[in-house]
Amino acid sequence: MSPTSRAQPPAQPWTESPGIVRLGDWVAAERRPLDRPLIVGINGAQGSGKSTLARTLAHYLNQVHGLHTAVLGLDDLYLTHRERQRLARDVHPLLQTRGVPGTHDVALGVSLLERLSGLESGDSLAVPRFFKSIDDRAPERDWPSLSGPLDVILFEGWCVGTPAQTAAELSRPVNPLERDEDPDARWRGWVNEQLANVYPALFTRIDRLVYLQIPDFGCVLRWRRQQEAGNAREQTQQPQRLMDAAALRRFVQHYERLTRHAMATLPSQADATVRIGARHRILGMQLKD
Repeated sequence: MSPTSRAQPPAQPWTESPGIVRLGDWVAAERRPLDRPLIVGINGAQGSGKSTLARTLAHYLNQVHGLHTAVLGLDDLYLTHRERQRLARDVHPLLQTRGVPGTHDVALGVSLLERLSGLESGDSLAVPRFFKSIDDRAPERDWPSLSGPLDVILFEGWCVGTPAQTAAELSRPVNPLERDEDPDARWRGWVNEQLANVYPALFTRIDRLVYLQIPDFGCVLRWRRQQEAGNAREQTQQPQRLMDAAALRRFVQHYERLTRHAMATLPSQADATVRIGARHRILGMQLKD
């Protein structure tokens, strides 16, 4: 998703949800005592609707609370195609697939959050945009700009704020991909090392963490199938590389380990846990004081 400072509400089931009102009012209250932008991380599994929630929440904060809100996606911080090809060659072939920790430009993300937080009236900042259709970052001349000053920055991504695992947790494969293509745990060990030692520089910038709690991991594959079907219907100017059922199952397995880990750890660690149903409706919410 490309960043936006004046988000428009998408046509989704929770656009008028009381849950959005409650979450938005909570974010506004958390922002009130600060003299700088509040950075809110939003973590959710693939297909859970975190990008939609971020856009809807930004619209609510802008329109109801008058808070100038920007949305930044972790997906837009992917390393370039060439950089990831180098990782696949030098570290592990599974790093050809973007998404796991180690395939993002963490230093760029840290710089963006710092500079966005310091924007004053009349300032603007170009932020990166990643085109999944070409599996590469857009040229800087095509990056959209955000204007200041900002009150709230919503930073959304599937592993935002996820803690690293222990060595014992890494020992057993969680799916056929890990069993067959990472039998020595070298890939998942390297990914976990990035999460433990590199990503905290980015995640510690977050003031509050919102976690979208999904019903079960099986929803991820179902939702990704729906997204792929939607991509097929919406192909116009930029054709996308669509995946068949087998490719989609393999793709989701890259993220299964950390998605399940987040499901086990983040409900107790996040500042706000939002329970969503299989149809992306907000079913309940737990907010920390």
